[in-house]
Amino acid sequence: MMKRLTTAVLVACATIGAAHAQAQQAQQAGSQAWLDRSKSADERAKAAVAAMTLDEKLLLINGFTGKEDLDKVSDDIVSKEIKDDVGAHAIKGAAGYIPGIPRLHIPAQWQTDASIGVRVVGMERTALPSSLATAASFDPAVTEAGGRMIANEARLSGFNTLLAGGANLTREPRNGRNFEYAGEDPLLAARMAGALVQGIQSQHMVSTMKHFAINDQESERTTVDVTISPEAMRQSDLLAFELLDEQAKPGSVMCSYNLVNGRWACENEYLLNKILKQDWGFKGFVMADWGAVHSTADAANYGLDQFTGFPCCNHHGPFYSAKYFKAALDNQDVSMKRLDDMATRILWPFFATGTFDDPVKVGKIDFKAHAEVSQQAAEASLTLLKNQNNLLPLSGVKSVAMIGGHADKGVLAGGGSSGLTPVGGNAVPGIEPTKWPGPVMYMKSSPLEALKAELPKAKIAYASGEDIAAAVALARQSEVAVVFVTQWLGEDFDGKLELDGNQDALVAAVAQANPKTVVVVESGGAILMPWLDQVPAVLEAWYPGLRGGAAIARILAGKVNPSGHLPISFPASNEQLAHAEIPGFVPNAGKPNGKSVHITYDEGAAIGYKWYDAKGYKPLFAFGHGLSYTSFAVAEPKAAVTNGALSVGATLRNTGKLAGKGLLQVYVAPVDAKAAGWEAPKRLVAFHKHDLKAGGAGAFTQPVDPRLLATYEAADNSWHVKAGAYRVLFGQAADDLPLSVEVTLPEMTWSAVHKQ
Repeated sequence: MMKRLTTAVLVACATIGAAHAQAQQAQQAGSQAWLDRSKSADERAKAAVAAMTLDEKLLLINGFTGKEDLDKVSDDIVSKEIKDDVGAHAIKGAAGYIPGIPRLHIPAQWQTDASIGVRVVGMERTALPSSLATAASFDPAVTEAGGRMIANEARLSGFNTLLAGGANLTREPRNGRNFEYAGEDPLLAARMAGALVQGIQSQHMVSTMKHFAINDQESERTTVDVTISPEAMRQSDLLAFELLDEQAKPGSVMCSYNLVNGRWACENEYLLNKILKQDWGFKGFVMADWGAVHSTADAANYGLDQFTGFPCCNHHGPFYSAKYFKAALDNQDVSMKRLDDMATRILWPFFATGTFDDPVKVGKIDFKAHAEVSQQAAEASLTLLKNQNNLLPLSGVKSVAMIGGHADKGVLAGGGSSGLTPVGGNAVPGIEPTKWPGPVMYMKSSPLEALKAELPKAKIAYASGEDIAAAVALARQSEVAVVFVTQWLGEDFDGKLELDGNQDALVAAVAQANPKTVVVVESGGAILMPWLDQVPAVLEAWYPGLRGGAAIARILAGKVNPSGHLPISFPASNEQLAHAEIPGFVPNAGKPNGKSVHITYDEGAAIGYKWYDAKGYKPLFAFGHGLSYTSFAVAEPKAAVTNGALSVGATLRNTGKLAGKGLLQVYVAPVDAKAAGWEAPKRLVAFHKHDLKAGGAGAFTQPVDPRLLATYEAADNSWHVKAGAYRVLFGQAADDLPLSVEVTLPEMTWSAVHKQ
């Protein structure tokens, strides 16, 4: 025992001594290369770490919440000096804080949620529409503009790190966080979330992409073990992250709570080391979701670089504290080389994005301009699902009954870590739950008041819908009835496809009383519509953001031509879902009990429209579906194969009488899907949004990423395109593809390891 202890002490002394010597040598040489802007981000990060003491390196790998939380932790785990630093410099109510290193001019890291806007308890900020909403725009320029806006507000609020870039696919339509993500298709999710990250990082801010990986349900999210094959992962969820990483180069990846194939995602060597860091060559750092760390050595050795959010969120132990990590170094469970790698990765994106050289400074925010960004995003995203006999727009109507959904007050938003406090506060306070994952938040943007402004000559009256008889009476005496229905979703629980309360009965009763009934849906995802055949018009408004009421009114009134398209499929029934039950289902914002549950994703990569195609199901509304007040036609389809590379192109014509934005979608279908080894009959390979005047036309040509045509081969870590005939399909929705061109693809195989 004494001999073993003596050896450990000697190793510790040697380790600490080497670190101090390294730092002293750098300082004595007067080397401060990390301050030299002419050097690369790699050089600067390595130079900074070389100058650090052991304790300074350990500062970088630990993130904290607030002083009040830390005061409950003993000083041998978090020193008084760190507690005082957090108390003096952390932003109260924010997600996280990592102390800086003033001796080396290394700034602190101030972290905030998220993709929709800056979320700090009690701090009013601009709210974008939900990420699922902006994905419905199918226009990366929309999310890039949103990213620039929220990064600007974040910097002026004192933050330099945004916990944004959600790209989990909508594998489970009832997932409570689907509204935070960008749809069911890997290409769409990557391009839309990628543009958001690009917008954020263009403002000298570090962004994450999250939640890595296969984090597709909220029920028992901290204990659910997901079984899925490597092939299915690489062709679905991981493909979205891979394409996003290539496009946007996010500075950080946030690993998720769940287990994947028996290993926690935040200490999953296959996900973090093998795929992310080795195959993709990711240079940034992996941070843990709050409370998702389960060990010291395994987490560090298998890829986790930063333990964030301590001591929040039912954490499992202070595994990256100086005390624990020094013990791991002393016992040689973790090497100094690995610690240096962790510290280097954490610093790298701050140099690469310009964040280090452009320190944040609290300042005045242009809320008016930012509200315009949010409204424009909403107007580009709202999706017209049905418009029988051109009931919409409501031009020339004399009377309108507006019913339900608190439309007299505002528009709904999602809950959890995306539930920011909007400018103007909560329009409908007091709805349960008022605490996490609440409060249920309504943006102060009343569709009722906005529609009155757009249609000043019309008589517009409101009924809450709580009294169905009163709502029916108002509908009967009005020329048109507009019924608002809502579905509140949030973090930490899963929803259902049915609307809560008496909303379905309300719609049915109003539609029976007035055949000119429009339904406006404010939801975090797909819903069932048992009344669909009874109403002539349906507008999916998602969670439309700070000025959502104005956006809804402008589309109803015809001031804006709707151009959104569904980024997810809407199932016709629960029986069409891949999984009848969600393991450990936690409904209605209930509290998970932490029991271990398991799910096998035997549908593999067949998510969304691919699942419906593979099973021969007809959804209620197909992926990519979306109507306009004008009409479009696809023409001149083209597809060419050059040296094995496929490129596609087509023309979209506005054949109607109004200007509008049309979406051209391109899919590929193997003539022999079984021989090709695909998970489904077709895959989305390209899309392009055209803004066209009446009678106008727009053409586009895009190369197709070969991975969208390939299968992943786990045996040799390669992508493989099977030789054969493939049909390239052109249209405006997954179920509306009238034109096709047949091409022949050669046999192709290439390594899944990226060239660095």
